[in-house]
Amino acid sequence: MIRAGYKHSIPVRSNLKLARSLWGTLPIAAVKHLKELTAKFRLSVAAGDLQLLDGRWYVTHAGLLRIAQRRRCTGIRTSVDRRLSDSNSNRWVFKATAYTAAGPKGFVGYGDADPGNVSALVRGAEMRVAETRAVNRALRKAYGIGLCSVEELGSLSGPPTSSLRPDRPTGFHAADSSNNGHHPRLRDQLCLLIRQHNLDPALVKAYAADFCGTESLKEATRDLVESFISHLAKAANEDRAGLLCKLNSYAQPKEVQQ
Repeated sequence: MIRAGYKHSIPVRSNLKLARSLWGTLPIAAVKHLKELTAKFRLSVAAGDLQLLDGRWYVTHAGLLRIAQRRRCTGIRTSVDRRLSDSNSNRWVFKATAYTAAGPKGFVGYGDADPGNVSALVRGAEMRVAETRAVNRALRKAYGIGLCSVEELGSLSGPPTSSLRPDRPTGFHAADSSNNGHHPRLRDQLCLLIRQHNLDPALVKAYAADFCGTESLKEATRDLVESFISHLAKAANEDRAGLLCKLNSYAQPKEVQQ
């Protein structure tokens, strides 16, 4: 008897529906691949297991960890390769070994990170990025996952502009290059942050305008928008509760000063 949790017809339909709402019309090859990934690995778009960049699927760190949990991964060991790492230049190389129920030998993966191959949004966190990349590679080897992971890409937090629908209803169009010269990639970075941390786009937009000190975000300079992106990413990672409290303050009507 097949347990209900292993039926894939409903996850496939929901995955396709959500993917289309996020990224618009999907190429035929992407649709076919998504069906295969859903059936074989039970990856979920809603859970953030997958990202579509330039028409190709990429697995996320969260998705790999969920696969490892379902496949009963027995442990993951990481260590710094001190011969190749240099703390002075923020270059880190990690070795990760993922252990499965199949045997004690384990599957080894290496990951490196330095200021030149990570996004500006995660500058200063190269050590953590390197460890995450190493773990991702080890898990992909352990479970035969041919997809590259998002975290292994150099532009970790800034996917190509074609990865998101231009008309996606986020309510956030700060990077309209026709109005103020902002590169479209800034908008994509903001949209990705909003999705990753499940933030309210309207509140983020209001917060951004206030942060930049302009009536509307379209009036803000590129440097100000970049500064806000870095600030938002840091707040979401280090103090999400505080960030949500700050965002919620923009949901209340401002008091009229007497």
